[in-house]
Amino acid sequence: MAVTLLLLLLLLLLLLLLTVSGVDSSQEVSARPGQNVTLSCQYNVESNGVLSVCWNRGPIPRFGCSEQLIATDRERVKEETRASGRYQLLGHLDGGDVSLTIVNVTAEDAGQYGCRVDVPGWFNDQKHHFVLSLETVPRTTSVAAVSTETSPYWSTATWTPGHMTSAVFTSSVISVKEEVRLTTSIVVSVLCVVLVIAASVLVVVFAGKWRKNKVPQVLHTSVRFSSSLSTLQLHSQEPAPENVYQLDDGGEYDGGEYDYCP
Repeated sequence: MAVTLLLLLLLLLLLLLLTVSGVDSSQEVSARPGQNVTLSCQYNVESNGVLSVCWNRGPIPRFGCSEQLIATDRERVKEETRASGRYQLLGHLDGGDVSLTIVNVTAEDAGQYGCRVDVPGWFNDQKHHFVLSLETVPRTTSVAAVSTETSPYWSTATWTPGHMTSAVFTSSVISVKEEVRLTTSIVVSVLCVVLVIAASVLVVVFAGKWRKNKVPQVLHTSVRFSSSLSTLQLHSQEPAPENVYQLDDGGEYDGGEYDYCP
């Protein structure tokens, strides 16, 4: 029973570790059909160096990018992963700028996108989500900025009626949730402690069962040894001495006969 509870606890901790990990952010992006829109995704090169990145169409899965649009191998774009020539990485890859530019956006491009930065270590990947919506009414969006230590964002949006221009849109921030790596380290430490405790409990349980199985064998061996020793003692006893009686007459030996009594 105790072993089953420990296994269930380990599974719950593992699910928690998979759910709460790395850095996760979400932004809403607006654009007009025919423009080029850039989804800004950057990471800190000084912390981990140049990293590999993949862009996903839709929510980012737990591992990799299931609906991959484009990916990088550190400082190089992996051309075999490019889903269309409309997807471009025009930033400085060696500087941590892996922003995705979609050329000539259409209504079919509306929806969710995800940028996954492959950070070394367990469950440390940075995940940045974007929701792209297409506007039909001309408007000018004010400059906004969201800056964090691990992943800074700069957003501007400009549109001039009557002109088709290229612009970078990362506006209307919905939410930014930073899960510090310290949280992941704490969860990993707790998981390690639980594993050690579980291993100790298993050792104690199996040791107890081993002792219970061994004691009856020792008792049986002792009984057999005692029985053999008793039998040996019975066989080694010396026979009782024979009693000899002498009959005499007047206390002197007259050469009479001896009577033997068993």
